[in-house]
Amino acid sequence: MLVTWKYRPRDTFIQRLDPRTRFIVLLCTIFALTIPEIWDYRFMVPLFLFSLTQFLLARIEWKDIRRTLFFVFILVFFIIGLNGLLSGRGGPSAALDPTSPIIFQALIPGTDWGITITISKLWFAMTQVLRILAMALPAMALPYTLDPNIYGTAFKRMGVSDKVSFTMDLALRFLPTFSHDLTITVDAQRARGYEVEKLKGGVIEKIRKLAPLIIPVTMQSTVTGEEVIDAMDLRAFNTAPRTWLKELHYAPRDYFMIGLGVAIFLACCILKWGFGIGGFFVPDFFTKFILG
Repeated sequence: MLVTWKYRPRDTFIQRLDPRTRFIVLLCTIFALTIPEIWDYRFMVPLFLFSLTQFLLARIEWKDIRRTLFFVFILVFFIIGLNGLLSGRGGPSAALDPTSPIIFQALIPGTDWGITITISKLWFAMTQVLRILAMALPAMALPYTLDPNIYGTAFKRMGVSDKVSFTMDLALRFLPTFSHDLTITVDAQRARGYEVEKLKGGVIEKIRKLAPLIIPVTMQSTVTGEEVIDAMDLRAFNTAPRTWLKELHYAPRDYFMIGLGVAIFLACCILKWGFGIGGFFVPDFFTKFILG
């Protein structure tokens, strides 16, 4: 049996939206943030605030999402942020401006090798963090506020095939199912005296000692997959067009949100290609703030 995310019905504006609306708005935000050569903070900040507003309107309980937020922030700040801060790679050449004031420098004696943090690198890292968070926040809210019974229906009503709709439905359910099986296995092994927290030895030795967890979870995932395949075969999947129990209908609020998402994307395109706005630069107030 497939397990779902910690979905709870909530009487919120975000949850009352048609699921197709939420996917379309998310795609518009992602496309706006990934327009080539847009690094301007005047694009990033409004889009981040737009995504943050959607996330807060979802009213997800802290206990449900704290672990997800923790791992996302680790990924964003310590991988993407640090990469931009230390190397400045993956962005515009202006982020590596050699004339930018140096904040911190630690070089190997007698060489030019080391760490050099400049104003431009710091600003680039901050804009990159805002960019990724603006894409991640509304995406994180989806599984917690979207009824799992309409995953497949939503994709089908967006015009994709039955195969893709069922694939997306099963993919969104796989991770929580895997996590559920792992939790049950850990509890069962602890009841038999197996202490996960006291694993000792090197990396190879620890992996070997994790066999009592990895093998049962892998076998259960395989069995679950086979059961899903058998269930779909019994229902003659892929032999004819499918019918869907759930019906989706747009409401005025959906048209408003879709229009807003499309308007944001078009505005970014016009500002970039029509007025040439969007290139990377470090604002004077930031330089003055850092240098005092």
